[in-house]
Amino acid sequence: MTGPHDAVPGRDGAAAFFDLDKTIIAGSSALAFSRPFLRQGLISRRSALRSAYAQLFLVLSGADHDTMDQLRMRLTALCKGWDVAQVNAIVAETLHEIVEPMVYAEATELIAMHRAVGDEVVVLSASGSEVVEPISAMVGADRCVATRMAAEDGRYTGEIAYYCYGQEKASAAAAIAEERGYRLADCFAYTDSITDLPLLESVGHPVVVNPDRALRRVAVQRGWPVREFSAPVPLRSRLRPRGTLLAVGLGAALVLGGALVLGRRRPSYEGSA
Repeated sequence: MTGPHDAVPGRDGAAAFFDLDKTIIAGSSALAFSRPFLRQGLISRRSALRSAYAQLFLVLSGADHDTMDQLRMRLTALCKGWDVAQVNAIVAETLHEIVEPMVYAEATELIAMHRAVGDEVVVLSASGSEVVEPISAMVGADRCVATRMAAEDGRYTGEIAYYCYGQEKASAAAAIAEERGYRLADCFAYTDSITDLPLLESVGHPVVVNPDRALRRVAVQRGWPVREFSAPVPLRSRLRPRGTLLAVGLGAALVLGGALVLGRRRPSYEGSA
């Protein structure tokens, strides 16, 4: 029986599109920076606690369109006036401390397998480019498309210039496929959220990862593979033994997410439904 790991006649290359939050990492990339943002005075303790609640809500219940829109409108205003250079510096300085303990080992293994067979690995995320770009590079992705916050005179305006969310992810995937000469029928997509259904429907090999309830129902109905990624393992510990895992602070940087969002051996996609 043929499967995603088998040869695809006429295939000249493909892309593997990955969502970021709850697919490559456990939780929200943008919400993870509360401690450094709090230390630098960008947010208050009250804001950090509110965002921690938002993170818990997203993890326990998933995020539908209404929830994401409410969070986006409420929290994008929080960053108005923030210095862009300061935010980039904070993310760069704390990236490995904050994000490494959140990365799923299974996700990095899949990324490595796709790259080994020549696929282009692309992260598509509603989180902001300030966060998504360095995380994508850290896990070995080839490129990313992420939300961009509007800025003037080096400071965020509180508006979104580009929102990589929902249907826009499918549009971004289609644009990349056209640019690179890929057939979407040969491409893969991995995501946890029902809000990414347009992306999953646009590729020939949709795979759901740690799906929310709505997406799990769709996956079962359509016979899509379902993967369950377990507790994250810090990247460094995969290279050498390491002591206690670093604690990850829940945060208020959701605004940076803007969501506030083969003739070769193929990877194996067996999972539980």
